[in-house]
Amino acid sequence: MLTFRQYIIYCKCIFICLLLASTACCQKTEAKDKPNIILILADDLGHNDLSTYGNKDIPTPNIDQLASEGVRFTNGYCSSPICSPSRAGLMTGRYQQRFGFEFQERDDPIGKYTIWQKAAFVQRAMREGDHVDFNKNTNGPPNGLPEQEISIASLLKKERYHTAVIGKWNLGHSNYQIPSAKGFDYFYGFYSAAGLYADKKDTSIYNKKLDDILDPAVWYREGNSEIRRNDSVVTEKRYLTFAFADEATNYIRRQKDSTFFLYLAFNAPHTPFQAPKEIVSRFSNVEDETKRVYYAMITALDEAIGKVLKTLEETGIAKNTLIIFASDNGGATYTLATDNEPLKGGKMSHFDGGLKVPLIISYPAKINGGGIYDYPVSLLDILPTCVSAANGSLPNAASIDGVDLIPYLNGANKNRPHPTLYWRNGYSKAIRKDDLKLYVNEKEKIIFLYDLSKDPYEREDLSNMQPEKVKELENELKKWEQHLAQPLWKSRFQYKLKVRDRKFIFPT
Repeated sequence: MLTFRQYIIYCKCIFICLLLASTACCQKTEAKDKPNIILILADDLGHNDLSTYGNKDIPTPNIDQLASEGVRFTNGYCSSPICSPSRAGLMTGRYQQRFGFEFQERDDPIGKYTIWQKAAFVQRAMREGDHVDFNKNTNGPPNGLPEQEISIASLLKKERYHTAVIGKWNLGHSNYQIPSAKGFDYFYGFYSAAGLYADKKDTSIYNKKLDDILDPAVWYREGNSEIRRNDSVVTEKRYLTFAFADEATNYIRRQKDSTFFLYLAFNAPHTPFQAPKEIVSRFSNVEDETKRVYYAMITALDEAIGKVLKTLEETGIAKNTLIIFASDNGGATYTLATDNEPLKGGKMSHFDGGLKVPLIISYPAKINGGGIYDYPVSLLDILPTCVSAANGSLPNAASIDGVDLIPYLNGANKNRPHPTLYWRNGYSKAIRKDDLKLYVNEKEKIIFLYDLSKDPYEREDLSNMQPEKVKELENELKKWEQHLAQPLWKSRFQYKLKVRDRKFIFPT
């Protein structure tokens, strides 16, 4: 028999237990109302390298499935035609030139050359008309994301997301630039721009070296290209594309009952060109050896993404998962494995072959599948789209250049997300306003004007016929440049890139 005092204490305990259970239930419901978010980034994958974008040579059924379940963008643009600056824009939702990240982050790949390779590099560069700067950046800050820049992961952590990056980082390797300092709870991958997919002596792997001045610098796995799990270097013997897929699926299974953000940053199909021989053999009908390996690398990428999609289904979280798939820049035409045609140019160039990328967004809970979106969008839009989906807030909306794309995709907003888009890498610049695009190369004193609504492949220069439009776009570009910071480090070298029937010089 309870005394009155004991009865009161008993009732209080029951009330507290019910209150805690109710709170936990509400928190769990609130958490699951927010989607899991997976951002899948390919590396140097051209706009037309996928079957869902019309490629007839490389079947990519898993990426095709993602497109059929979501929205495929026909005018998705990166913010730079070079890996590292493009990733800086994506990670912050801001034009990277605003904070001085204008050129490729220097993790000193050229320093990996032997003295004879370096001499050959310089000799060939001089012959091609390139300029090489081998001086290390000793006076400026470490290359990479500035300490004050806020990443997408940091914003999602505020919304109680567990955050992970698996794959290529390429945003700096100083203490304040590595993933753990930029909001990521877990990291598996490498810091640098490139590195080996597998041991060169692995008999199951097909190695294809290229006749290009950049190729010798990527055939190693040491220093910043070593594989790390969080802060510790690990030995990785798996083919790297499949290793990243395995790590991603394991992560998804571990976090399936929580809410997570996974940035799955593949380095495929960036050089070095290595692929499993079994997959290369599927393209025995392709005469060109370089293309066979390149096609196999894209096939491996597609299979890796297929493993991720299958895991989402098996864990029952596919419907409430927002998946964004993109490439960091256009295909690297200098490898001769792809030409990006009918688009003009490729990686390093500010023609659409270097800037236009495959982009797919799938979000079954909020977006109908099978859609196609034609208005120009940017990889800068990824951050605000993800943060909005998580019911989060931006640190300072005025400082973010991207927009939340979901209202445009579900029909709530009929306007263009971006009436104007801008690009600049040193003296090479471009602006797209509505359907007019101006390209400026100050070093070579070149100006091209294109009407992309009538000439999407940039074949007819209108600059002489419409000088007033040239002036208008030049003025718009200059106004934008007034808000940019000085580059924090110099361009490493200039590359003379063949684009259709002539060569252009682009800074990197």
